[in-house]
Amino acid sequence: MKAIVYTRHGLPIADPDALVDIELPRPEPGPRDLLVRIQAIAVNPADTKVRASSPVSAPRVLGWDAAGVVEAVGAEVSLFAPGDAVYYAGSIARPGSYAEYGLVDERIAGHRPRTLDAAGAAALPLTAITAWELLFDRLRVAEGGGAGQHLLIVGAAGGVGSILTQLARRLTRLTVIGTASRPETRDWVATLGAHHVIDHGAPLVEQLEALGIGRVEHVASLTHTEAHYAQLVEALAPQGQLALIDDPAALDALPLKRKSLSLHWEFMFTRPLFETADMQRQHGILERVAALVDAGTLRTTLGEHFGTIDAANLRRAHALIESGRARGKIVLEGFGA
Repeated sequence: MKAIVYTRHGLPIADPDALVDIELPRPEPGPRDLLVRIQAIAVNPADTKVRASSPVSAPRVLGWDAAGVVEAVGAEVSLFAPGDAVYYAGSIARPGSYAEYGLVDERIAGHRPRTLDAAGAAALPLTAITAWELLFDRLRVAEGGGAGQHLLIVGAAGGVGSILTQLARRLTRLTVIGTASRPETRDWVATLGAHHVIDHGAPLVEQLEALGIGRVEHVASLTHTEAHYAQLVEALAPQGQLALIDDPAALDALPLKRKSLSLHWEFMFTRPLFETADMQRQHGILERVAALVDAGTLRTTLGEHFGTIDAANLRRAHALIESGRARGKIVLEGFGA
């Protein structure tokens, strides 16, 4: 099967060897695996971070967002059948989705939305699971709850932010404040449902006070947490909650003490990586997201379509992700002749 891999970590993405096209054997499903013929994928910051920092001794297939069709199932599979259209984000411990065929445990896959094509569906899984877990599992905001409270989303125009903004606006009563720094990303966040959009390149507290908000009860820091950390602590109300998904080099928790602030990490790969007892919750999340999309409550966050799935197009996609200027999700579709 066709696959795109990296064989040396840390190469700049402009180097043609940073990602290369190769042929690999088609994998065989384990007891609870689906063998999926991949139709479309999306690119995430996780893809670029692994390529840059994780050494390899053999070619590694990246990618953790996919939409496709089930070709075969393992002996213990009960949730899916061959021919089902599915979408998933997979496990960081297994080969990824930059390939014609992939394996995924059925407990972390979902039936893809009926109203979306493969590209539209591929944009959703990783960010939807991350946003859902962050809002409902980590911050423990109840569906329909949050009245009188505020959620500040730093980096609301990115992949996770684009879903989180919608979930918070559509499924809770929180007041949603998103941050974005460019006119086009500010407009994007507003169309996704944020009540207010402010600039994370300017002092946050001053902008919140200008809106008459003052302090917020919840913060989701999705990017550049180190740069904004002091401002986020100041912006949080006493006994507030700070959740983050990025990788600051260091994070001093002591400033949280005075306000009794709580700190929450969200990493959507935790459940599949450790095969937790509640691992199948990710299947449930994806099923629920698909239903919400089909009902018109949520929309895909597809930002740009970069063409067929090959090394050259994936290098372009990685470059845009690394520039920090992506809006929504970058998708690729089909493997060509």
